[in-house]
Amino acid sequence: MVRRIGFVGGGNMGFALAKTITDRFPGVTIYVCDVCRDRLALFEQELAGVQVGADPGKVAEAAEVIFLAVKPQDIQTVLEAIRDTDRLVISIAAGVAIARIESVLTKARVVRVMPNTPCLVGAMAAGYTFGFRIQPQDREVVKQLLEAAGYATEVEEELLDAVTGLSGSGPAFVARLIEAFIEAGRGLGLEAEVARDLSLQTFLGTAKLLGETGMKPQTLVDMVSSPKGTTVAGRQVLDTSDYARVIEKTIQAAMERSKELGR
Repeated sequence: MVRRIGFVGGGNMGFALAKTITDRFPGVTIYVCDVCRDRLALFEQELAGVQVGADPGKVAEAAEVIFLAVKPQDIQTVLEAIRDTDRLVISIAAGVAIARIESVLTKARVVRVMPNTPCLVGAMAAGYTFGFRIQPQDREVVKQLLEAAGYATEVEEELLDAVTGLSGSGPAFVARLIEAFIEAGRGLGLEAEVARDLSLQTFLGTAKLLGETGMKPQTLVDMVSSPKGTTVAGRQVLDTSDYARVIEKTIQAAMERSKELGR
């Protein structure tokens, strides 16, 4: 396992990955650079032994693996700053193609990943793809680092924009649904904390049940829908609405934006 990991960019996703990696692999040294001093202060406060600074080049020199955790519009500047590196480089910049990164980092082994913010609690859902210079040992390192933060699966690069729309942006969309459940519960007279706890556990329990049993969603719908019961009454509202199309359009819009950022 690598012992020195660099983060060029200390935003929310970079911090979440750094935290889960250090929690899973004690003794790893994190090097991070960011233009925002407040972000560096967060790393210093939360992670033991972290090395902070403002120079991407120094991070690239010190680390065995480099995460590019910057916004797509900032990627070119960062690539120029570390253009001589021959390290394993893992990019989480949405929409930025491996070919573009490899065209500047001509000696680096490049991986492109689309993680999501639940990695902060070890519950990430991510897709990743490898560049052409990747070595067999790099594959194992990437697998270990990503699985420290949750679930990760290899996909073709052309599908990473779809991963971005579905699971990369997905936590925000799911949070909106949970928010609606909470407000509905409050509107029915439940205390705010009770409505929140019941809503969170309902989403968590449903996902756990489907995941651990392999049950199809429709099977669970049928299981809960007793004839002439409460669920059937509620479904008469939900199933006649345009909810499926709204969700489809939401995820598609996020995917299209990922493609635009890449261009």
